[in-house]
Amino acid sequence: MRTLVLGAGATGGYFGGRLLETGADVTFLLRAQRAKDLRQRGLSIKSKYGDSHLTDLKIIEKATEPFDLIILSCKAYDLKSALDAISGAVGEKTAILPLLNGMRHFEELKSRFGEERVVGGFCIIAATMDADGNIAHLNDMHTIKFGELDGKPSERISTIEKMFEPANCTSKASETILADIWEKWVMISSLAALTTLMRANVGEVARSPGGPEIATKLFEECVSVARAHGCNPPDSFVKNMCGRLSDPTSTLAASMCRDVERGNNVEADQIIGDLIDKAREKNVAVPILEIAYCNVKAYEQRRASAAPVPAAVK
Repeated sequence: MRTLVLGAGATGGYFGGRLLETGADVTFLLRAQRAKDLRQRGLSIKSKYGDSHLTDLKIIEKATEPFDLIILSCKAYDLKSALDAISGAVGEKTAILPLLNGMRHFEELKSRFGEERVVGGFCIIAATMDADGNIAHLNDMHTIKFGELDGKPSERISTIEKMFEPANCTSKASETILADIWEKWVMISSLAALTTLMRANVGEVARSPGGPEIATKLFEECVSVARAHGCNPPDSFVKNMCGRLSDPTSTLAASMCRDVERGNNVEADQIIGDLIDKAREKNVAVPILEIAYCNVKAYEQRRASAAPVPAAVK
């Protein structure tokens, strides 16, 4: 299966690299500077599950021929440019597997390339790139799931499943991919809203006055939106997440929180804002989530208007 991975950052580089270790036919579509760096130094992964250094990579900077599978691993705020970039790689039988957060991107993909080319998917991984472009896997999770949006089995999903089967990551074909995506959305939106609003990790919030109660109420808001849209997360998921979000020993923080602390761009609209829109569609009250969204949107405004500080006059 000829596979094109858009991007070789923390997500695309990790899962693309794990496929390459098995001998899969993987090509990376990259911007010029990242392409130059990987051609010179190769792709390095540091993980508790095994380090890897891959050289002689297949790299292109412009897509001019169709691929069987395109793995879309960009940030949600880069989706428009990503769709432009992969357009030359989309053929009649191409399957597009997005690993973006939220759900808004599915409609944009369907509108641009046709519903028949889009499959459902997501990943759960905490990873980052260091200053040298190496990928550091930060926790125990490196999971990718995929499935047809209508829940039916298909030949292409079976082919993707077989390709990932020998890879050094957890992979699973799902016949309930939309429900799975909802669960992930609830998980990351509650974690992102909590830690970004408080500018603290889960444990620091839990050890603060009212912290566990706020975390639980916020999570319940996110769950109520999913339920209003027909997704009923299992009790085991709800119990586990309530425990994780109120754990006083936890050092867990959302990548959105880390991005805010570093002054980076964030996926506020796609992770939190769109969930609020889904809540309003069903008249679900989400007051804490709205406060968290206001907070991060105010950050975006300050970031956009920031100007270099003039040097002090001596």
